[in-house]
Amino acid sequence: MPLPFLTADRAFDASAEDIALPFDDHDSWRRPYRPGPWRVAAAAGLLLLASFVLLAGMIIAFAGAVPGSAVCLGLALVVILCALRLLRIGTWVSRHGVRRVGFFTSVTVPWNRVAAIRTVQQPVKWLGFPRTVQGQALILVRQGGEQVPPLLTDNNADFLTRSEAFDRAADTVEAWGDEYRRG
Repeated sequence: MPLPFLTADRAFDASAEDIALPFDDHDSWRRPYRPGPWRVAAAAGLLLLASFVLLAGMIIAFAGAVPGSAVCLGLALVVILCALRLLRIGTWVSRHGVRRVGFFTSVTVPWNRVAAIRTVQQPVKWLGFPRTVQGQALILVRQGGEQVPPLLTDNNADFLTRSEAFDRAADTVEAWGDEYRRG
């Protein structure tokens, strides 16, 4: 019995290979790759923590300490929001430009302000920690020579140990840039 949620983005008999999703609507913001297992695991861990905090809040509420229960509810909501924001981090593209979404900030660069998008070898952060390792990064250079922090790296939470997925995602973002910078 096929489960529809398992086949929503590809045909039932298609291989389970990590293929990029097709983009029908080029006006809406899309991430041209799937979130990586490290990012999903971190978000799942945060959601698990939030469930324990909510359970503790319920126990505290039944014990009669409503202010403590409200603190637990607030803490659980903050953890849930952090998990959702963690899943939103990444590079998003549309006909309007490229957007680099971070945990606290987002930078959007219209395609007409992009001078170049290229993959380079350079030291990159490992899973976002201060430790750097030699790796690949997809760099966006604005007109005037300004650089945005790397759009993608092969050692971030989306592409660690998935070099083929990084190459595919970098090629896709470069293709969007080539198509819309000219037009």
